[in-house]
Amino acid sequence: MNPRYQICTRCLMDTSDPDITFDQNGVCGHCRHYDHRAASELHHGPAGQQRLERLIREVKERGRGQKYDCVIGLSGGVDSSMVVYMVNKLGLRPLAVHVDNGWNSDLARGNIEKLATKLEIELLTYVIDWEEVKDLHLSFLKASVANSEIPTDHAIVAGLYRTAVRQGIRHIFSGSNIATEAIMPDSWGYDAKDFRHLKAIHRKFGRVKLKTFPTLTLLDWVYCTFVKRITFIPILNYFPYNREEAMNLLERELGWQRYPAKHFESVYTRFFQAYILPVKFGIDKRRAHLSNLVCSGQMTRAEALREMEKPPYPSEILLQQDRDYILEKLGLNRAEFDRIMSAPPKSFREYPNNLFWFEKLGFIVRLAKKMATYN
Repeated sequence: MNPRYQICTRCLMDTSDPDITFDQNGVCGHCRHYDHRAASELHHGPAGQQRLERLIREVKERGRGQKYDCVIGLSGGVDSSMVVYMVNKLGLRPLAVHVDNGWNSDLARGNIEKLATKLEIELLTYVIDWEEVKDLHLSFLKASVANSEIPTDHAIVAGLYRTAVRQGIRHIFSGSNIATEAIMPDSWGYDAKDFRHLKAIHRKFGRVKLKTFPTLTLLDWVYCTFVKRITFIPILNYFPYNREEAMNLLERELGWQRYPAKHFESVYTRFFQAYILPVKFGIDKRRAHLSNLVCSGQMTRAEALREMEKPPYPSEILLQQDRDYILEKLGLNRAEFDRIMSAPPKSFREYPNNLFWFEKLGFIVRLAKKMATYN
């Protein structure tokens, strides 16, 4: 073991994050970051309820006379499914948007259909051209950056913004939340909104022209954020969000079915998180996912450590099936994939990006959120 190895005494984050810091008690900076965000962004109790009521009034008022008053991204995972459930309970009229990148599991397709049908929510599905998606995935794998999920995440954000602009809607309800997602090291990925970064990697490694792939340039983002004033609302932060209780509720009331782990609704994401990241980059995202649950009181540290003793993949058979399926679909043979896996990891900073501008503009966005009723 690395003699400099250290693990947080409160959560599970460790020196697999090269930027991690610890205080004199061995508590990591991620825990302190969680506490800070929880104190400022969780809106529970009477005051939170008043904020929520003001927010819902605003959304309904701005949507008066329109077919929809908000947009929701729906992947079929527990977080986005709970957003659909809660927004429906609050009496809003959402348009659910699903971005189909060709990697949906059968379970995810079934869950999406159940939610849309049983809650009578209109669903808009963006089916992305497979050859373009395939070429982007191959480009990011060959680039050796830690986040080869950027193409999918970028398309989702772009699709939500495009839909909101087209429908004249200012509110997008998001499944992002403090209880299960506040902890995630910057060193483990990069902002998927950065089209400059996506374009640079695709230009270097890609072969297929992007004709229909949903994109969001920096100017598009500025326009949507500051001109159209479209906002993402983390609605789950207004409730004591407990992931296990949420899954039980969805199962009981909607027939929704759970996945083996977080974000496993996508076959590619399952393979990326449970195999590519741990094997090539030494990153096990379960540490961050479980650390969130520890910090939010949904799991003890001892329970989380026992979970980490299990292999990342639910079974060796499923791993082999997923690997064969993904390589065939991407048109890679085993030797080509092994070369990709053995190539040295690279930082996103080694490719052109808009980090500087995102940091500058992000400050303005955060300032604006502090003045809004939804924060």
